[in-house]
This record gives sequence, structure tokens and C-alpha cells, in this order.
Amino acid sequence: MAARALELWKDHETQWKQKFFHPIGVLWMVEGDGEFERGSLPLLKDAGIPFEQLAATELVRRWKQINFEKVEWGIWEPQSGYLLARASAQAVVEHFVAEGGEYRQAAIVPGGLESGDWKGLPLSDGSKLVADRYVFACGPWLGNLFPKTVGPHFVSTKQDVFFFGTPAGIDCYEEGGLPVWADHSDHFMYGIPGNQRRGFKLADDTRGPDFDPTSGQRLVGEDRLAEARRYLAYRFPGMKGAPLVESRVCQYENTTDHNFIVDRHPANQDVWIVGGGSGHGFKHGPALGEMVARLVLKNETADALYRLARFFPNR
Repeated sequence: MAARALELWKDHETQWKQKFFHPIGVLWMVEGDGEFERGSLPLLKDAGIPFEQLAATELVRRWKQINFEKVEWGIWEPQSGYLLARASAQAVVEHFVAEGGEYRQAAIVPGGLESGDWKGLPLSDGSKLVADRYVFACGPWLGNLFPKTVGPHFVSTKQDVFFFGTPAGIDCYEEGGLPVWADHSDHFMYGIPGNQRRGFKLADDTRGPDFDPTSGQRLVGEDRLAEARRYLAYRFPGMKGAPLVESRVCQYENTTDHNFIVDRHPANQDVWIVGGGSGHGFKHGPALGEMVARLVLKNETADALYRLARFFPNR
């Protein structure tokens, strides 16, 4: 799905004459047995994604600004990279409207969605949407909107993201000198250099505390910042003491098995539930949208991997 999504990202860049994908390469640093990374190798090969397996000595030779202590080997994806989330999401709305779609921003009035007998969707502005099919792709709000169907198998977590200033006059920590990187050790750290000149992005993929996407305070935790600084000084010694120039609070919409939810509501066949990105949903957007459009328009059934029935194996 990721490989198909990348094809569609590139197609949309050409069609819309806008830049979303930055192919600066991706480096995976592997500690320990590397079970996750080793399991990824045949999948990368089958999907046709170019990659190299690199020994620790080769990692040190190529990226001298990284301290590879405890890293035993790596995976280098030279044609992979990062995507601009905000810009691409805005572009989708703009082109959807340009093609005749209607975009409205309003909250759904909660309650009653779990029943199968409602007609029309009441909104916070007092209006009502009436349609043949409804697709709820509401990210971290899905568990609140469907507390019985989705809620028990879904949690939204707080994820702190940091951007550090790079040393003046040194470009080895910028885009072009460093790829996107991921460090799968006791925590799963990752980062993006450059990133629209916002600084050196650093984040911990480890799931944070539960978070309410409506009322949660979007302030990063001081303990998380201290951990980020310690890691930065350890893995990228030249960035020790770098100033924090920006921080963000993101949230992951996690399912209990970390797979997507794509299915009809069991009590209302006209309602589709789509979500559960679990930290990797955004990049799959075009391929996921393509799949959901086919399922809805052709009245098909999603793969068992994505259906709600997987949470009820004994029913």
C-alpha cells in the first residue's frame, strides 16, 4: 500500500504542479536482532522499493555526523524520503473544491450514531447532511463518535515533536547532508533534517499518554523535551546543546492491533468507518482513499485485515 501511495503522490505532484514528496533518502539504524527490519526486507523487495543493507563500517563512512554506537547494521532507501502533511492536505481540499466538491467545516453532534435508524447527520451549525453513503474518516475523534463499535479498540495518544536549530555554517545536519532517519532501539526515534527550514525534527514514536483531541492542551512535556535533548546529544554529538526552535503536539489514532479500520458500521450499511492510522496513516492517504472509494462506490467488502470483525474473533 505504501508503494502504491508513493506512485499516487507523484502522480498528483505532476497533475497539480505542486511539490509534496522530498526524496532525500531514508536510513534505518538497527540495534539488536533487528527482527522488525529483517522482516521488512522481503516486503521492500516485493514492492520494488530500492534499498541497500549496509554494515556498521559503511554507515560510519557515509554519515560521519552520526554516532553509530550499538548500531549493528542499517537499511538505506535512496529513493524514499518525507512528505509535507499540511501542504498536501490543503491541496487536496483546494483541488476537491475546484473540481466541484463542497467543503464545510463543522462538528458532528455526538450521540445516536451507533443506532441503525438515523436519517441525516446533524451538525453543530444546525444544519443536517443527508446522503446515500456516509464515510467517517475522523482521525482521533473516531473513538468518541462510535464509542461502542470503535471505542474499545481505539485510543488517541499524545506525541511530542521537536525542532532544533542546527549549527550556523554547518550543512551536514540539513537536507542534502542527512537523510530521513529512524533508530529502532529501546525507543523508536526518528527525524527529518531541513523540513522547510523549520529545524532538525526529532520525535519518539513510542506511544504517549492518552489524549483528548478536542480539549487536550497542546503543550509538550518537559520530561519529553529532556529525553529528546539527551538522545540528540548522544546520537548526533554535533547537535549537543542545540536550541529548541519549535515544538508541536501531534496525536496518534491507534487501534489495538495498529492496523487500519475500513468497514461498514454493523448497524448501518450506509455508514463507513475509516481510520486507525496508528502513526503511519498519513503517507498511505492516496492509496487508502483509492481503496475506500472503490469499496463505497462498488458496494464491495474490505479485506478481513481491516474489518471490525477482527476485534470479535469469537462472534
